[in-house]
Amino acid sequence: MWLRAWNFLDRWLFGPLSLTSRPVGWLLRLLRYPYAVLRDLSQGQLNLRAMGLVYATFLSLVPLLAFSFAILKGFGAHRDLEPIIYEFFRPVGAAATEITARIMQFADNVSTGIVGSVGFALLLWTLIGTIKKVEDSFNYVWHVEQPRSFARRITEYVTLLIVGPLLLVGFLGLAHRALGSEPWQVIAHLPLLRRLVGLATGLEPYAMVTAIFTLVYMFVPNTRVRWRPALIGGVTAGILWAAVGTIFTAFVVYSTRLTIVYAGLAIIVAMLLWTYFGWLILLIGAQLSFYVQNPEYLRIGLRELRLSNVEVERVSLKIMYLVGRSHTQGSTTWTVSSLSAELGLPGIAVAQLVATFETAGLLLATDDERLLPGRDIGHIRLQEILDVARNQKSGHAPTRDLALPPVDRLTRALDDAWRGCCQERTLGELVAEESQAPREASGLIRPRSSSRR
Repeated sequence: MWLRAWNFLDRWLFGPLSLTSRPVGWLLRLLRYPYAVLRDLSQGQLNLRAMGLVYATFLSLVPLLAFSFAILKGFGAHRDLEPIIYEFFRPVGAAATEITARIMQFADNVSTGIVGSVGFALLLWTLIGTIKKVEDSFNYVWHVEQPRSFARRITEYVTLLIVGPLLLVGFLGLAHRALGSEPWQVIAHLPLLRRLVGLATGLEPYAMVTAIFTLVYMFVPNTRVRWRPALIGGVTAGILWAAVGTIFTAFVVYSTRLTIVYAGLAIIVAMLLWTYFGWLILLIGAQLSFYVQNPEYLRIGLRELRLSNVEVERVSLKIMYLVGRSHTQGSTTWTVSSLSAELGLPGIAVAQLVATFETAGLLLATDDERLLPGRDIGHIRLQEILDVARNQKSGHAPTRDLALPPVDRLTRALDDAWRGCCQERTLGELVAEESQAPREASGLIRPRSSSRR
């Protein structure tokens, strides 16, 4: 039943009607985004990762606060964390005050003098492992297979742990100082603006949550995330946070069964549930920001994209040709993003091929992600490119080498034909053909200036 419903929506939202310029077509293209997010949510992977992050959160919550305490104590601002913690657990209801007090007490007791240097190092290691788990979840959403290196992980995570609390508390301090300033107080007492000031004050926590979500979407995944998709995901997640928080608060307040069934553990159960919803909202916003930046994935979703052998060979030749030509002409170099836009393929498919050619030494990636030929294109034979493309790991178990003479002779003849065409020809010769033959004869595409970076 559900499969039929999703298939119907797929045909409706991606059908011919959605390609029109009429308002109906525009609306259908807009509805693709919530459809894609809900479809991925129904598959269960986001739910499982949110559940895993709940465990990681409570394992690292006290170490995180203890580390933040140690940083903020030097500035005399460690108590500013208390309202932030309370705001996070506020949907739990009246128990939020008690939960906040207990967490603050635990974090305040965790010091180097109590747990020792070795214990504090273990807490820090637990914290870094939790942040890695969060990064892995975001990399999954963004189809990123290569995590940060160990050195980058330690450097960036420690920097985040040091700078993050300072920026958060500093932002709140500036906001409170601005609200308490004399000009603002004069404005706040104006009859016409008093209601707007009250509204802005009430929206302050949600604005802070939205800002945090946006920054997380931009910097946690191990890929380049543009600010606009991150902001769209952050605003959406912030709205969901406010709506779900209101509903959850009402549920906790008016639900007596939870207290009856779980008795003294009801507070813990409510904490776990709200933390789960929080992580799920964060992942939903990340999924939306991914689709905004990569709309070509809207129909594919989280499924792995598989190209046929013929498509892999053709795309491989086109990638090497475009990179080789731009290098020869001295024009703007290609990146994975610009290649995926030019070829009309999701970035993950192009990235996998590029990584394969990097390993084979046929491509070279600079620090700013520009792609260059791995060596002189006059020495790169087309047969090498095809061999690398054909020898990619498919992820399937190898088949048994069954000897069938007629089939074997046919495959050898096909291989000989390929080699006869490409054995002696180089990438440099293929690039040079552009000035000698028309575009139709080459069968390869010409890059558009608008798709390059």
